Amino acid sequence: MRIELRVCQHCLDGEHGGGHHKSELLQDMVNCAERIKEHKDVLDLDAVHIRRVRDDEQGKPEALPVVAATIQSNQIVLNDTQLVAEGQDGNMLLYAHPDDILTVLAGNVDEISKAVSGDVTVDLSEPGAQIVSNADLGADPDRQPDP
Repeated sequence: MRIELRVCQHCLDGEHGGGHHKSELLQDMVNCAERIKEHKDVLDLDAVHIRRVRDDEQGKPEALPVVAATIQSNQIVLNDTQLVAEGQDGNMLLYAHPDDILTVLAGNVDEISKAVSGDVTVDLSEPGAQIVSNADLGADPDRQPDP
């Protein structure tokens, strides 16, 4: 199984619209994905890709050739934030909503925390922690690591 997180580097840096809240959520996603990448063997993942998209290379995936799009004012607009997961069967799951992306990534980090002895928790921003706790997928942002 492989996963690829794509985020807009400009939004991550707070240079695009969406404000501090969006930048924080994107940073939460990247932090979770980086933690998953460090422990991908625990989750039996073959690869974890983190793709930071810039204006001059919009829409180009790194490894998994799937791009989400929306229609705005009769124009097709490629989503700059998405998570693609490719299963063992070759099926691909595409998550384009930021809340869903963060929830899936945080759930994976939670699975890692159950399998390793060290502290693998990711400090989520306030809005990110709220999203994950509302989703209630078993990922507990306030959970303390086992001694």
